[in-house]
Amino acid sequence: MPQGRTTRVHAALVAPLHVRQSAVTEQAPSNDGQFHLFGTSPPAAAPADTDKSATAASARHRSRGEILPARIDERCRQLGAALPPNVRLGTSSWSYPGWNGLVYGDEYSDSRLSRNGLAAYSAHPLLRSVSIDRTFYAPLSVGDYARYASQVPDAFRFTVKATSSITDATVRGERGMPGEANPCFLDTGLARREFIEPCLQGLGHKAGALVFQFPPLPDRWIAEPATFVQRLQPFLEALPALPDGVVYAVEIRDAILLTPRLMKALRAARVRYCIGIHARMPSVQRQATALALLDGDTPGPLVVRWNLHAGLKHQQAETRYAPFDTMLDEDRDTREALAALAARHARAGQSVLITVSNNAEGCAPLSCIALADAIVTHLAAPG
Repeated sequence: MPQGRTTRVHAALVAPLHVRQSAVTEQAPSNDGQFHLFGTSPPAAAPADTDKSATAASARHRSRGEILPARIDERCRQLGAALPPNVRLGTSSWSYPGWNGLVYGDEYSDSRLSRNGLAAYSAHPLLRSVSIDRTFYAPLSVGDYARYASQVPDAFRFTVKATSSITDATVRGERGMPGEANPCFLDTGLARREFIEPCLQGLGHKAGALVFQFPPLPDRWIAEPATFVQRLQPFLEALPALPDGVVYAVEIRDAILLTPRLMKALRAARVRYCIGIHARMPSVQRQATALALLDGDTPGPLVVRWNLHAGLKHQQAETRYAPFDTMLDEDRDTREALAALAARHARAGQSVLITVSNNAEGCAPLSCIALADAIVTHLAAPG
């Protein structure tokens, strides 16, 4: 079983009014102020003519082949207005039909959402960024990136993962088992050609963080963590300079690598450490302590990927949480730690990019709303 208190927070809490009226009634969260901007019970039902207008708008969008954004509750808009512009929350990918009523205003296939869903996604006042995860498995073209960028507003930012052919030390078999050594591991030329240049050309100023996520390393690397850092630092230092506002970040899956030596190497290369919340990694607080070694007295840009709920493996989470429309397993400790960290970096004038997976609590958009609420609360507190 996952760790921590198990709770069901249904989409009806924040869904548009016309969706809430027909939603199956679920148990509301306890009156503990967690969703204080949203209240503890759904607002009154919308008038009948509102439903008719929504139905007509949905029909018009269907006829044009467009994807309709969800109608957002006014109190959610107020939360978006209170969140500073340098704080950008978002989700890991966006093509989830289960987000109907939360992000999307109708039922759409995952393939349609993947191609054309970002305009509706980015209309949500709290979804100001997104992670393009498919790049981990295969590179994208300039045109692919440009198509995504064309669907979102100027202030929107993308987090993009480098292909695993660059970051995985081994060649994986069909079931993901490590095999022989990967000859392209930490290949700067490949990173430039297949990842960095197409990404920057296609996304332009909407690129936010280019993340090198390193899967679990083979035992021979783990036995000597310093060896990994010795290979990593020259790779990072050889990467091309980035435009203002874009950062490189490194995310790891082996806790033993989280050392002062790694932080020193990242600082020398001017690369950020991406806090990765995963069953294989220590707590947010422990990783934030490591990040402080990199930053010194002045916080830098913050990059976070909230990937997985404690106690679950990836496939277990996928099975438990599908169709990702309900927050099944709240992780308040992680949320509060992230909110405090985000507030600290935001107060310092730094950019904050936090990506949340459905596998963190069950429904990434609901997690983003709760996290935004917590960040605003921390920013409003003295000091």
